[in-house]
Amino acid sequence: MPTTNNSPMRIALAQQNFLVGDIEGNAAIIAGQARKAAADGNQLIVFSELALTGYPPEDLLLRPSLQLRVEAALQQVAEASAGIAIAIGYPWRTEGGLYNCAGIWSDGKQIAHYAKQHLPNYQVFDEERYFTAGSQPCVVELHGHKVALTVCEDVWHPGPVEQAAAAGAELILNLNASPFHLGKQSERAEHLQNHARRHKVALLYVNQVGGQDELVFDGASFAVSASGEKVLQMAAYEEALACVEWNGSDLTAISDSFDAHEDTLESLYQALVLGVRDYVNKNRFKGVLLGLSGGIDSALTLAIAVDALGADRVKAVMMPFTYTSGMSKEDAAEQAEIMGVIYRSISIEPMYREFMAALAPEFEGMSVDTTEENLQSRCRGVLLMAMSNKTGYMVLTTGNKSEMAVGYATLYGDMAGGYGALKDVYKTKVFALAEYRNTISPVIPQRVIDRPPSAELAPDQVDEDSLPPYPVLDTILESYIEQDMSAEAIIAAGFAREDVMRVIRLVDVNEYKRRQAPIGVRVTPRGFGRDRRYPVTNGWKAGI
Repeated sequence: MPTTNNSPMRIALAQQNFLVGDIEGNAAIIAGQARKAAADGNQLIVFSELALTGYPPEDLLLRPSLQLRVEAALQQVAEASAGIAIAIGYPWRTEGGLYNCAGIWSDGKQIAHYAKQHLPNYQVFDEERYFTAGSQPCVVELHGHKVALTVCEDVWHPGPVEQAAAAGAELILNLNASPFHLGKQSERAEHLQNHARRHKVALLYVNQVGGQDELVFDGASFAVSASGEKVLQMAAYEEALACVEWNGSDLTAISDSFDAHEDTLESLYQALVLGVRDYVNKNRFKGVLLGLSGGIDSALTLAIAVDALGADRVKAVMMPFTYTSGMSKEDAAEQAEIMGVIYRSISIEPMYREFMAALAPEFEGMSVDTTEENLQSRCRGVLLMAMSNKTGYMVLTTGNKSEMAVGYATLYGDMAGGYGALKDVYKTKVFALAEYRNTISPVIPQRVIDRPPSAELAPDQVDEDSLPPYPVLDTILESYIEQDMSAEAIIAAGFAREDVMRVIRLVDVNEYKRRQAPIGVRVTPRGFGRDRRYPVTNGWKAGI
């Protein structure tokens, strides 16, 4: 039952961008934000899941020195808790195993310790590899109010919230490292609002923000009253400190609240920008360079790169060949000028001719095929990687999810690079995002959006010579990759058998390519790589 104490408690929600593995640096951020929150009159500050290590720490959790580093950092947190209680996530090892924990420190002492009960082991999560599950609730009295701790996945199940409510909790803190994908935000809010209404408890959902390899954490932390009303919505894709007040029955927002970011093109674009920005900056690259072909994929990638890093840290390279149209050259140069980036044009023809001359004895008597097309792409990859080596600028690849799915990409050619901004973005979404970006400011020439997509590796080539129309292709791909529908089920949904079987075959036989592709921003519920791990060598047959 709720306490009768009506003395208000002011609470800060700390939405921060932590660096995985930088335990000392993350502790310093926690301490600094705690002091700031205390100075603003808050009595409790809440951070995200595994804030001390960053999320996901992966096999850093197996390092022998982990516990020593955590203990030293927690002493720093304890010292910062003079005058304000601090709730954080951290790993903790006992004789029983390693636990994903949340704890509260107040006036230099730890007053609460909770071990996460539900360890996700699906999609991008593999916490069972590292952690042992807890089993007990943790409810502590803080300024006269009974406050419970939970960690991320716990609120996606009934048990931990039920336990906390039964133990007398009136306010439940939920510490999160919940990565973005389309549709995620509404799912989070629905779960917490249902818990609030069912158990008559208020909940604070604190999520980390920032990019970590292929994952993007969108923040978007929020607070829900005991009646299920969302009283505070924090901004997405940026660090923030927001405050609420709890008086034992009512939860009210002190800080301004924002509109929830739904599944909009704006939200998707922001996720892509943040993913690129943090990957480049956290890995200390000087900047990025990319091949600007005059096509829509490279055009959108350039816009994302500039929005993420600024024009002064982006270089674009046009690498024309015999089949490169005048339109492509013009459009690439125009966009580069509009966006203010360093722009170079380097013909691959001399390099290509030298390669072909060297290979002539080996190719004698053989007809022209995709080998010559792939060689063009590989010439471009060589140029970009050489420039990257020399300048310290990382190469951004420009391929999209549709292409990666069916292998419409060249190993050691257009797949050469360090990071893929569009790796998890279907081609139809690429067009939509380009249109969206131009609503902010017109940076992508309209005919780049309007013209039929083409790799320009052969005369009059267009993508649909080799692939079904992209709206058809993308729907088949989404059904097969993200919904796990069988070939027959997709055909039954109205798609031509020939198209379905061909697309599925292409997806299946090109797993070996995707294993060698750079990582990239994940924005769908099931991206390639961490999410979808299929054996390269297998005898599975498409069908039912």
